Amino acid sequence: MLLHPQFDPVAFSLGPLSVRWYGLMYLVAFVQFILLGRYRIKSRPSILSVEQLDDLLFYGMLGVIVGGRLGQVLFYEPGYHLSNPLEIFAVWKGGMSFHGGFLGVLAAMGLWANKQRINWWDIMDFVAPLVPLGLAAGRLGNFINGELWGRVADASLPWAMIFPQSGDMLPRHPSQLYHIGLEGLALFSILWLFSGRPQQRGAVSGVFLIGYGCFRFITEFFREPDAGIFGQSYTISMGQWLSLPMVLAGIVLLVLAQRRKTL
Repeated sequence: MLLHPQFDPVAFSLGPLSVRWYGLMYLVAFVQFILLGRYRIKSRPSILSVEQLDDLLFYGMLGVIVGGRLGQVLFYEPGYHLSNPLEIFAVWKGGMSFHGGFLGVLAAMGLWANKQRINWWDIMDFVAPLVPLGLAAGRLGNFINGELWGRVADASLPWAMIFPQSGDMLPRHPSQLYHIGLEGLALFSILWLFSGRPQQRGAVSGVFLIGYGCFRFITEFFREPDAGIFGQSYTISMGQWLSLPMVLAGIVLLVLAQRRKTL
């Protein structure tokens, strides 16, 4: 059985300015997006130029931050923020929802695609393989902070971990690491290989939706459930409810892509 290392959430300080690990993980996510995106543009035919990629990232950042915060407010803490509306803007206190950020990115990409006169699905197919490693960076930030810990585990589990931040000294699943492995590394590998060959429009996005939705559904069984709008459910968590529509939408996209290929 392991004990969480209790990292200092502040990576370093510059005078009165404190730089936190979680913020650095967002920077890592955006940097890897640019690096992978540029590699794809230069190594194979692409609908984007390097200059357009930089502009696309700016829109994506806005979608992640605004959508992620609103998703946390609406999906997980609506009652609290209804009573404390000013707290909605307190992003420095943490609280970001992937599903909210995902919807924010969809909207931001729609605005950018319309501005550039590029098909929205082509943009989403390009972006999808660049996302998982960024998600892994975010989960690493969660692990460093000792937050979003897992459910209580059998003490005999070799990698069971005690998270003092949980308020008890019970052995738990290090679910943040499960997220990194499945939603990050595994999903990246699948999408990178799948998108390496020519695919019908929407197919890569469909694989992303199915892959993320399924992996998130699995990892939620090991994560301490959040108290979402349906309460703190140990049967079907809020994250699982929000992942189900992603899987269904992904299946529809793949079916439509296969039909276009047949025609």
